[in-house]
Amino acid sequence: MKHFACKAFILSAVALVAPAQAQETVAVDAAAEAAKKLSNPVAAMISVPFQYNHDRLSGANDGATKNTLVMQPVIPASLNDDWNLITRIVMPVIDQKGYANAAQNESGLGDTTASLFFSPKSPTAGGLIWGAGPAFLLPTATQDVLGSEKWGLGPTGVVLKQFGPWSVGVLANHIWSFAGSDNRSDVNATFLQPFISYTTSTHTTIGMNSESTYDWKGNQWTVPVNFQVGQVLKIGSQLIQLTVGARYWAEAPDNGPEGWGYRAQLTLLFPK
Repeated sequence: MKHFACKAFILSAVALVAPAQAQETVAVDAAAEAAKKLSNPVAAMISVPFQYNHDRLSGANDGATKNTLVMQPVIPASLNDDWNLITRIVMPVIDQKGYANAAQNESGLGDTTASLFFSPKSPTAGGLIWGAGPAFLLPTATQDVLGSEKWGLGPTGVVLKQFGPWSVGVLANHIWSFAGSDNRSDVNATFLQPFISYTTSTHTTIGMNSESTYDWKGNQWTVPVNFQVGQVLKIGSQLIQLTVGARYWAEAPDNGPEGWGYRAQLTLLFPK
């Protein structure tokens, strides 16, 4: 009888532990998949990053600061068995203080950039992941000094390769303005974002990128180089990634950002 009771107790314990272990395994797998997809700009996963950036200015604006909170929702949609449509939106909220020209000391929403990537669901035979489509500049700035007051349009594309824990690629767009205020300069700008990242078995991603822009009207490069570390976590049932980083301004316009800045980011993840 005692032997039967002991056996029954062991079987009951196994029955209770097994689902818990299975649930934990599923959670770990979900975190691993999410960490890898975050390194892929056209991954089929809804994510909502909130990215805070702090930069100091130079020259005539020495001592001035620019704080930017960038909301960057990524929304995938399945078009058919072979193709996804990935919508990426960049909406900055800007706070500028200490500028030599008092009119520039403003806060509010900046211009919005919306990109649509048509992307194959499967990589190429060589393992390349890619997407391409249109990019739109929307004059959503709430203050004149925070935006271009121009409507813009152009092509965008991304290509990358993921092998083992590594992700390497580049995202780019070019935007020309086609309408808007006649009193403002036309927009003719190329954006280049080469990136490389390494994701560990504990879902930590270490990465570097450059969010470079070339202004063809002013013949001017703006080149911040970013170094960052992100960690995927689960709080309750919600997957998130917390990221911290620093960036160095390798090139910027006169009286623009210089030296080191920093960023912090919270990303809400909604894997399928």
